[in-house]
Parts: sequence; structure tokens; C-alpha cells
Amino acid sequence: MQEFKAEEILEGLQNRDTDVLDYIYRNFFNQIKVFIVQNDGTDEDAKDIYQDAILVIYQKTRKENLILSCSFNTYLYSVCRLLWLKQLEYRKLNKTIIEESAKFIELDDDVANVYRTNERYMLYQDHFKRLSYSCQKILELFLARIQLKEIARILRLKSDDYVKKRKHQCKEKLIASIKNDPRFKEIMKQ
Repeated sequence: MQEFKAEEILEGLQNRDTDVLDYIYRNFFNQIKVFIVQNDGTDEDAKDIYQDAILVIYQKTRKENLILSCSFNTYLYSVCRLLWLKQLEYRKLNKTIIEESAKFIELDDDVANVYRTNERYMLYQDHFKRLSYSCQKILELFLARIQLKEIARILRLKSDDYVKKRKHQCKEKLIASIKNDPRFKEIMKQ
């Protein structure tokens, strides 16, 4: 079984190397699972937090030259711990976590910011997928900065004025749907 150093793991994450991802899961997941289950979580919670943490670390490696001052295991545990504390806060449990199963480091707000951005994006995606196919296409093309006349041609719609009207209706429907989701209020509080 291959071993990876912290730098190799970060590089592997950045390159989406499946061997590195398998290594991380095999070597570090159980520790995270124990921590979360001991602190009011389930196996499913552990999987979700673990996946969120890997995504946060991946995004940090893509955005900046992430250099660790600790082992990858400690960093991963610290990210998972922070995300789980946020989750507990969200669930209104707000209790002090006593059950520490490993050492951790205090993380800067950047990790939490990446997580909040991911939460907002997932909320948006959930509601975007609920829109009709035509609404999704109109909004996608509009966001791709395709001109209204061209959108009308592509989607075989009457006119660019009709596209403009439909875009506005679809956008309003999406916004209303997101604002009516209970997660929206929680995300906006953070």
C-alpha cells in the first residue's frame, strides 16, 4: 500500500488523483467518523462532513498555494471538526464538544467561508434543478452572456422580448423558491 506525504496529498487532491483520494479515505475517514458519532452525529453525517471537508480542501488548493504547518491528518480533522461544529450550531445543539479523538489546529475563517460558499451554491443548485427545462436553459444561456436574440433562435422562441420576459419570470421563480427554503435563513445568518 502506497504512502503519501502531505504535499503529495495536496497535489493529488488538486489533480483529482483517485489513488490519493482512496488513500485519504482509507487512512483518515474512520477517525472522523468516530469523532462525529461520539458527538451526536450519525455515520451518514460523518460521510457528508468528510466529503464537504475534502471539497473545501480541494478548493483551497485550487485557489491558493496551500502549505500545511501540520500533518494532513491533523488539517483534515480540523476542517471536519470546524464543519461539524457549524453543523451542530445549525441544528441548534450548541453544546460543548468534549469527545476529542485527535489533536486539531484552529483554522482561519477562510475554511468556513469556503464552506458557506459551497452551502449557498448547493442551495442554488437544488432550486435551479427544480425549474422547468426551458427556464433552466434560458437562465444558463443568459448567464453565459448569450444575446437575447440568439437565445430566442437557439430555443426556437417567438422573439427576444419574449425571452426577456421569460428570463425575468424564471429568475423571479428561482429567487422565490430559494427564499422560501428554511436553509436560506440559516445560511444568511452565517
